[in-house]
Amino acid sequence: MPTVSLQVNGKSVTREVEGRTLLVQLLREHLGLTGTHVGCDTSQCGACVVHVDGCSVKSCTMLAVQAEGTEVTTIEGLAAADGTLHPMQAAFREHHGLQCGYCTPGMVMSAVDLAQTHGHLDEKTVREGLEGNICRCTGYHNIVKAVLAGAEAMRAGVPKAAE
Repeated sequence: MPTVSLQVNGKSVTREVEGRTLLVQLLREHLGLTGTHVGCDTSQCGACVVHVDGCSVKSCTMLAVQAEGTEVTTIEGLAAADGTLHPMQAAFREHHGLQCGYCTPGMVMSAVDLAQTHGHLDEKTVREGLEGNICRCTGYHNIVKAVLAGAEAMRAGVPKAAE
């Protein structure tokens, strides 16, 4: 079996995995990081979004061996070690963007990448940027409000956790 070595949430990790093991399986089943969800297994819903070298990636369509040597951040890695939420996580809580919570980790990870990629976000950009993330509760209004507020907090320099 191949061995994969990478950084996950700032920690070095090495595991033997089958060549067909998906990154999401490595995270959930080998490392116990169950915050990353599997919703569709076909890269359509976005529940599995993590950051690989700072960019959002749907981990259900990336092989674990493709992550060799990369830095992976999951939803568990966004908050500070003392439990202080990342500004985007705090905005989701404050603006009731959580709903049932199944899509939330992927939404938050995509939103952080969206905020880091764009200098200023507007509602249209957020809605287009989250097209790859599906909320089965269909409550996008509060999610969009949360992303706009979280992006503003990130721009304002609200302290954030390791990323």
